[in-house]
Amino acid sequence: MSKLLSYMFTKKSLFIILVLILGSSVFFAVRSSSHKTPENRYEKILALIGEMLEDGHFSPKKIDDNFSKEVLTRFLKSLDPDKIYFLASDIDQFKKFEKRIDDEIHGAKLESFYLINEVFKKRVSEVAVYYKEILKSPFDFNIDETYVDESDNLPYPKNEAARKEAWRKKLKFHTLEKYVELIEQQEKNKIREQPALSKQEMEKQAREKVSKIYDRMFDRFRNRFKDDDRFNLFVNDITETMDPHTTYFPPIEKRSFDEQMSGEFYGIGATLMEEDGNIKIGTVVTGSPASKSGEIRAGDYILKVAQGAEEPQDLSGFSVEDAVRIIRGKKGTEVRLTIKKADGTVKVISLIREKINLDDTYAKSLIIQGPDNYKIGYIYLPEFYANFNDPNGARCANDVAKEIIKLKMEKVSGIILDLRTNGGGSLMDVVQMVGLFIEDGPVVQVKSRDEIPTILRDRDNNILWNGPLTVMVNEFSASASEIFAAAIQDYKRGLVIGSTSTYGKGTVQPSLELERNTWSTSEPVDLGSLKLTLQKFYRISGGSTQLKGVVPDIILPDQYEYLQYREKDDPAALGWDEINSTQYKIWNSEYNLSEVIQRTNERIRQNSSFLKIKEHTDWLSKNNQKVYSLKLDQFRKEKKALSETVRQIDTLTKLPEALNIMNLKDDLVRIEQDSLKKERNNLFLKLRKNDLHLGETVNIMYDMIQQYYIALNKQAGRSKE
Repeated sequence: MSKLLSYMFTKKSLFIILVLILGSSVFFAVRSSSHKTPENRYEKILALIGEMLEDGHFSPKKIDDNFSKEVLTRFLKSLDPDKIYFLASDIDQFKKFEKRIDDEIHGAKLESFYLINEVFKKRVSEVAVYYKEILKSPFDFNIDETYVDESDNLPYPKNEAARKEAWRKKLKFHTLEKYVELIEQQEKNKIREQPALSKQEMEKQAREKVSKIYDRMFDRFRNRFKDDDRFNLFVNDITETMDPHTTYFPPIEKRSFDEQMSGEFYGIGATLMEEDGNIKIGTVVTGSPASKSGEIRAGDYILKVAQGAEEPQDLSGFSVEDAVRIIRGKKGTEVRLTIKKADGTVKVISLIREKINLDDTYAKSLIIQGPDNYKIGYIYLPEFYANFNDPNGARCANDVAKEIIKLKMEKVSGIILDLRTNGGGSLMDVVQMVGLFIEDGPVVQVKSRDEIPTILRDRDNNILWNGPLTVMVNEFSASASEIFAAAIQDYKRGLVIGSTSTYGKGTVQPSLELERNTWSTSEPVDLGSLKLTLQKFYRISGGSTQLKGVVPDIILPDQYEYLQYREKDDPAALGWDEINSTQYKIWNSEYNLSEVIQRTNERIRQNSSFLKIKEHTDWLSKNNQKVYSLKLDQFRKEKKALSETVRQIDTLTKLPEALNIMNLKDDLVRIEQDSLKKERNNLFLKLRKNDLHLGETVNIMYDMIQQYYIALNKQAGRSKE
């Protein structure tokens, strides 16, 4: 950690952060002397969080009445996202806290959480009584009514009758989903000549399934969702009002809501979280079965889990711990996940459980045989990894350098660096990696609060690769990936290719412990930790990578454009700004990149696959309003249209003619000696051979290579003269 800190921060900012990390009791004791001594653990946590936010955050919002109002709105939404527990009269009662939560953060007696928490528990008990009553009677799916699965613009129910009606529609919607699943399954069974159920029997089965789901959910509310859990939500609503990446982590004894399914057991390689009674994927581990499937992403919901071909088990209402137990299993066994995507489509994805292989997280290269027999090097980097604890451990900058050397030995004419879905990592390695493609010079500016920016430079004037270069990104390329792409773009060293922009995370968050003995009479208590936004990244041209991300030189329509996953889609995200540009020398490519861009844009305009992808994603964006018909025929019609559109997009993203891709000779020798490596390599090749976006990048690279050799020939001619 000290190496990283000394590299990233000025001496002054380093001192501040070391005080925060190593000597926080001194830091907070000074501040706490002017505050009322907290009476209990919750108040201690609030006081510490408040001080850390105000004194340490890069760009703190003022913790005032407006802040308080936003926290209250967030907390109520966290507890009751669908507005089906609280009554309008409860919200009126809670309004007295709109201007008080800021005072509680600053040391006033904590009242808001306790009252809201008690009312919530009471309302949950009330609802638990009558959801079973609603599900006793059959639903009529011939009535023309709708269910709104987006509550932001809906009012809270005025009375118990209105709340019961909201629950009726919610339960009817979930029953309709199960009912349609049974109908579709029966339609498939007709082909197999299996016995048919009547519509009445299927509708009854659907209601019974929904009833079991809510039995589990309310059992968890009663027995597992405790006061501490709701308080943790409250604190995170405070921290995330400051910005989305400032996050409170309660002590280790909390429920392991983000347990990672990798390591000593065998799983799919994902972290899970619970959201409104559903199991949601938080992150996907690079190199895991989930990652290699190419079909599972953060934000997806796991609806069901099946052990191979067995009957799937519905996860609605399950806790994360229970879901993890079902998804885990023996090495080499099959698990089938029913996944619901953000657009509402549902897919069944088969995965084979395995231990996470570190090799799959490392940089690897391939050779693509391009037009006119040009060899194009392809380097895939899933993350900017580094082992700071081991001087001889894996470092992505070193590994990428090795791959470049291997590609040069294969006499490639250009290199494609694929940073799609690369969420970032080691800042030191970004600087070193940019240095592989330029002489010496600045790479990124890092700014702490109220300080002049620190400029991180490549100080090695050696260039490992001076030929044509393209960098592939998408909306999931974040942080370190954005720094690399921005530097390559600012130097005009190569072309950045991808979706309309990268993710837009241009901030730094170290984790700071809250364990303090500030109120000295007792032993230190573990109060959790805070991941706090302390710094911001800026391009060498001056603009921040925050919020706007990096806009590629060439934009290729992709299948995820309509999903609201980027930083800019979170209202609490820190804004974009700019500082002074640094001095840097633009790369002299000897040929005109703008001609390549112009030629590519013309080709994209005539490419039917890209045109249709854009057309379909625009349609999905307009029709993803989360308003569902509760009439059977209309529901099935809408579901079919959605599924068909997504299926067409999936088809369009595959090349009609596979790319000619091969392993490097040295790599192939090692791969052939290990059956598991061979199997993983075959999947790796398959996904890239049919990749539409990689195919167009190869075309772009071909244009660059042609111009590059023309420029070299002209230069050689001038030298002879």
